[in-house]
Amino acid sequence: MSDDTRTPDEWTERIEQTRAEKEAYFQDSPRSPLPPAQRGESFPGLAFYEPDPDYRFLVPLAEHETKAEVTVETTADGEQSYLRWGEFTFERDGETFSLQAYRPSRGADRLWVPFRDGTSGTETYGAGRYLDLEDDSHRVDGEWVVDFNMAYNPTCAYNHAYECPLIPPANWLEVRIEAGEKAFPGEPADPHEH
Repeated sequence: MSDDTRTPDEWTERIEQTRAEKEAYFQDSPRSPLPPAQRGESFPGLAFYEPDPDYRFLVPLAEHETKAEVTVETTADGEQSYLRWGEFTFERDGETFSLQAYRPSRGADRLWVPFRDGTSGTETYGAGRYLDLEDDSHRVDGEWVVDFNMAYNPTCAYNHAYECPLIPPANWLEVRIEAGEKAFPGEPADPHEH
């Protein structure tokens, strides 16, 4: 079912189900990004804003004529390469803001839309959050479903052992995006502590 044909109740249910699955994975899976000491009974949970349809947009992607290669620094002083694929423009509360959409320079058929906003560092993870958009499940009649309710934290928000790409300055927003995942309620695991 396309994301755009769901009723509001089905949409909310889907978001809540996705969140419950993520929490279960983090709490119980051996592949959880959390160390064993923070899983099971000790799992501090994850925090989210209430689903808000006002943060769900159906917008065209203004594709860049030249897909410039962008080097993105990572939390571990590394680098990753992306192609700056296009730009999404949104309007909220009378304000217009834009976000660049990137594609990994090797292969993947999805868009990566990282962002920092006015909640970063207070209510949400300081380094910012991500959205992943798939060609087959986030497109409706040539436009893209960009739903900030699905914004998630990079794995380094939970565990400093992971290397995560940082948000390019072009996607640092002044506006507050009060949707999606909030800051991790637990203390991020530090691989250097024993």
